[in-house]
Amino acid sequence: MLDKYVFEKRLKRLQNLLRQKGIDGAVIRALSSYAYFTGTRWLRPALLIPQEGEPIAIIARNELSAYKEKSWIENIIEYTNAEELMAAVRSWIKKNNYRKVGLEFTVERDSYMLFLNVFQRLNPDVEIVDIHDLIMELRKFKEKEEVELIKKAGKIAKGGLTLAEKLIKPGVSELEIAAQVKKELMLKGSEAPQVYISAIPRIHSEPFHDIKVKENSVVSVVIGADYGNYYANVSRSFIVGTPRETVKRAFIAMEKAYQYALQHTRTGKKFIEVEREIERIYKEEGMEEYYVKGYAHGVGLLIEEDPITTIVVKHRFQNIEPGMVLAMIHAPLMLPEGAIKKEDTVLITKEGIEILTD
Repeated sequence: MLDKYVFEKRLKRLQNLLRQKGIDGAVIRALSSYAYFTGTRWLRPALLIPQEGEPIAIIARNELSAYKEKSWIENIIEYTNAEELMAAVRSWIKKNNYRKVGLEFTVERDSYMLFLNVFQRLNPDVEIVDIHDLIMELRKFKEKEEVELIKKAGKIAKGGLTLAEKLIKPGVSELEIAAQVKKELMLKGSEAPQVYISAIPRIHSEPFHDIKVKENSVVSVVIGADYGNYYANVSRSFIVGTPRETVKRAFIAMEKAYQYALQHTRTGKKFIEVEREIERIYKEEGMEEYYVKGYAHGVGLLIEEDPITTIVVKHRFQNIEPGMVLAMIHAPLMLPEGAIKKEDTVLITKEGIEILTD
């Protein structure tokens, strides 16, 4: 776990933002944000952060001793059922006479609309504010301690790629490859690895047991390995047999786009500026019909987090800033033989760029 002062600094920064927005307190349920403020992933999380003062964690009874080994939080409320958990949240709000409370709305695990519906019924007089952007404003700039963990995750991810290359053979299923790679990643210390094997044209997808590697095709491998809760994201594509000439040209085009991204994703530019040039490269190489837009996304406590230029259009117009950790190039070239992809995790610095999964 990171040192306590790191979490205390994060807490103060969020509390300052809550005061600026006139938000009385925040209820953290999204698993990655919970880890950001507590130091641990803990299923069914609930963390109460007031505008002033110490945070409160709500955990299941008999988990206390294990939880204290993983987190710096000292104020803890135990519960035995969902009713007690919700009652604890409601009591905290009522006791402090809160009128405006922040919740994080995201697609992430344990951030359910069901919780929102129950919360609204129990607290009808409370204004609910989405604080996802506030939290991501903190999370998208990585501290040096976070970068070191991402580097360690990167070494694990690279080992997974090396194994995947050995396993890719005609007749082997996506699931067989993913299973062995995931096992290797976990044995190396990755607690929640994500492995996507695509033996047919897909941007990335959970591996299927009935889709097998074919001769004269392309297999793409996307790996998200975590260490100390932080992910590194790396992708490569592998040629099987002797596919048609277009595939070779696509690999050359991908390499040109990849190198351009490394050289021009710089402080002071906007993502859209680099995106447009990558699109131009693919057109010049005759690859426009295979091109999927979106070249970069954030990496950290999630394999894909803000800024997500690949799916959130407005993020493409954000400035590239020092401290961002990005995966690029995310989008593959989608040929009939398979998806052609080359992706590494990089740190944006004032001077340029540092590859964390070299």
